[in-house]
Amino acid sequence: MKLSKEIKTAILVVSGIILVIFGYNYLKGQNLLDASRSFFVVYDNVEGISASTPVTINGFPVGKVANIGFTDDNSGQILIKLLVNNDFEFSKNSRAELYETGLIGGKAIAIIPAFDGDEKAKNDTYLKGTVKAGLTELVNQRLTPLQEKIEKMMVSADSVLIGINNVLNEDTQDNLKASVSSLSVTLESFAQTSKSIEDLLANNKQKLNTTVDNFEKISTNLTKATNAIAKTDIDQTVSNLEATIKNFNTILAKVESGEGSIGKLLKDDNLYNNLEGASLQLEQLLEDLKLNPKRYVHFSLFGKKAQQYDAEGNEIKQPD
Repeated sequence: MKLSKEIKTAILVVSGIILVIFGYNYLKGQNLLDASRSFFVVYDNVEGISASTPVTINGFPVGKVANIGFTDDNSGQILIKLLVNNDFEFSKNSRAELYETGLIGGKAIAIIPAFDGDEKAKNDTYLKGTVKAGLTELVNQRLTPLQEKIEKMMVSADSVLIGINNVLNEDTQDNLKASVSSLSVTLESFAQTSKSIEDLLANNKQKLNTTVDNFEKISTNLTKATNAIAKTDIDQTVSNLEATIKNFNTILAKVESGEGSIGKLLKDDNLYNNLEGASLQLEQLLEDLKLNPKRYVHFSLFGKKAQQYDAEGNEIKQPD
């Protein structure tokens, strides 16, 4: 059966329209011959994301970004449509994380699947959108506090330099120069003193050696004396000393109790009084002997009788 020119033209036009629609959707990342699932994600900022941006799961490419546009609530948020060409199933609580793919700033969207037993993610499901900090953002986070510290340090350094300039005026500079000159003189004097000490040590080297030898001999003798003392029977000496102290304590106890001559002398009042009386009489006797020696010493060449005296010292006359 022959087809008319009109039918052939209509078939050609319809085929062209179908090819145009298929090519347009294919360029947008949609394959009309494939049963893809679509998911929606909302972000505050999608810088670096464009149509056909890859979508991955655990690093494996599973789809592309199909469409990007604003949400209908005029909030300024960005709505992204994802096409997943894989039948891998995951929970509706999964996340769609925006991340950097390399150092040059390329970005992609990774679906972080959740296996929490909840309902599976179906076609046109809204996933929670998150953003993973990239290298540039991390560097900025690190550099911002460092920049603030550097700025504060520069301000402090500027203040210090201003203070130094204020301090180092002409008078201060002159004083510093004078101090440096004095220090140079002091160092020179110290060098001369050091040279004198070296000369003194060199000239008295023999004496110093002799002194050191004598010190070594004294140290050796002291060591020997210490060893001799260490070898002494100190325990026996201490025991003897303790015995002597014990005997002395015993004697003191006896004296305290009135035993023995010394104890009686200290404890017996009658003996003390008798001794005191005897001492007094002896003193009187010696005094009288000194004053009246004739009473006690009689000497006569002619046999004359000695005179007698009474207790009061009066001469007793003898009858003729």
